[in-house]
Amino acid sequence: MICQKNIFICSGVCCSYATALHRSRRKKTMADKKNFDSDFCGNLPLHHINSIQDYGYLLILDKRDLRVIQASENTGELFAASMQEFIGSSFPSYLSTVELDKLQDLLNKGAGTKIPMMLNFNLSVITDSFHALIHIKPDYVIIELEKAHKIGVSTFTEVFQDVKYISTAIDHAETVQEVCDIAIHELRKLSGFDGVLMYRFDEEWNGTVIAEEKDDRLERYISQTFPASDVPKQARQLYLKNPYRLIPNREYKPVRLYPVINPVTNAFIDLSDCNLRGVAPVHLEYMKNMDLKASMSIRVIYNEKLWGLISCHHLQQKYLNYELCSIFEWLSDVISSRITLILNKQDYNLVHQLQLKRVAITDRVYAEDNITTGLLKDDEYDLLDLFKATGAAVSLNGRVETKGEVPVKDALDNLLLWLEGKHPDKIFSTHHIADLYDDGAAFADMVSGMLVIPIDSSKGDFVVCFRPEVVEDINWGGDPNNAINFDKDGKNYHPRNSFKLWKQTVREHALPWNKYELEVAESLRSFLFEFRTKQLQN
Repeated sequence: MICQKNIFICSGVCCSYATALHRSRRKKTMADKKNFDSDFCGNLPLHHINSIQDYGYLLILDKRDLRVIQASENTGELFAASMQEFIGSSFPSYLSTVELDKLQDLLNKGAGTKIPMMLNFNLSVITDSFHALIHIKPDYVIIELEKAHKIGVSTFTEVFQDVKYISTAIDHAETVQEVCDIAIHELRKLSGFDGVLMYRFDEEWNGTVIAEEKDDRLERYISQTFPASDVPKQARQLYLKNPYRLIPNREYKPVRLYPVINPVTNAFIDLSDCNLRGVAPVHLEYMKNMDLKASMSIRVIYNEKLWGLISCHHLQQKYLNYELCSIFEWLSDVISSRITLILNKQDYNLVHQLQLKRVAITDRVYAEDNITTGLLKDDEYDLLDLFKATGAAVSLNGRVETKGEVPVKDALDNLLLWLEGKHPDKIFSTHHIADLYDDGAAFADMVSGMLVIPIDSSKGDFVVCFRPEVVEDINWGGDPNNAINFDKDGKNYHPRNSFKLWKQTVREHALPWNKYELEVAESLRSFLFEFRTKQLQN
């Protein structure tokens, strides 16, 4: 048998991926869509890991006098002092007057995170220049240090030309898919990673691979879906603070902070903003299972919300210097901005069309002086077209009139009686009727989605739109029900140890109504209520 290894995104969090040996297919058919956003994984304190990766150094200074109050244990070697001697020392004493003035100027400007500057130390034992990221907190200052490395043989002009080309190509993309394809191709070419893929989240934070480019040694994952627990809540929150997450060497030796407790906060220090933040051991286990040595994940933001991740994989150690990481950070913004522009334009066009159709329908209700006729009459736009429904029922004055595909008369009457008993006074929608209404499974193939627009629920006056079942096949990367596995003693946990393709067929679900359709439904409800009230008054 051929041993194949599945490689998926390196998010730096729990419950992700593992080696899949001897890929096989299993199929599961079910009606329910389970939420896989694990509360357990989402509560792990990744920002309080209290260690860093060993490709840099971390210093914490008292904001009042810039004394060193905490540091990563490798800084003792850098400054040729024991940690006991180094802690409590004056950080300004290691700097020239020029360097100190630069730092003090930053501090005087107030709080901020990831403020870059170059640092040179006036110590004979330190001959290297360092890239520094300054994080100014209310009571202390965090400084991340990383040895300065040139980009390589390329000059700044050459690199800028490459980045400008990528940015221009993305800005000219007309669709989200085109943006994703360009992004992964150019980022892989720029960085030299063995593989790059784009991962998009859905409403329940499950992620689907929508674009990828990798060499033949890496397994392909296009169109496969991975459960929300792979990138849990607290990890998603960290991506809102950090544009990227770099792990140059899975086999790095974690460097602890000394002392363990920050003397200012009397707690583990919050490393949320730090690029050097250590990696959870369980994530390193995932990388080892996949035979990955290095990874990088880059966020994609849509309207201030995490929309997706670009994930880069490498089979060997791979260090990216600060300049290249900064380019990736910039391109993250470029990609996010273009995707946001395209999606917002699509939303604008959708809203515009919905409003045109709603106005046409309300005008017809006025012209006909009849709600039922105005909603259901065949014309350029009708109720079915407005809400992309395949059937509708209008219950008014004790009479029910229908259009399109609806449940048989007895089933429809029982459904309307059930709705009347619920006394809904607001717009209500579901894309899984069988989950709420016991008899809904009997007609789920024809009607699985329902949009209820109450006119006067106390009298049983409703407008109801229906959508049919959409059978959905989901190709999961391993059984999502076994994403987290605990040892027998319950003390340690591991990711699922198989990523064999696990196919789920979901039934009895319709396409959900989006927020813009629901807003138009609410607008129509208000109109119908006022129109009905005026009719009764006359």
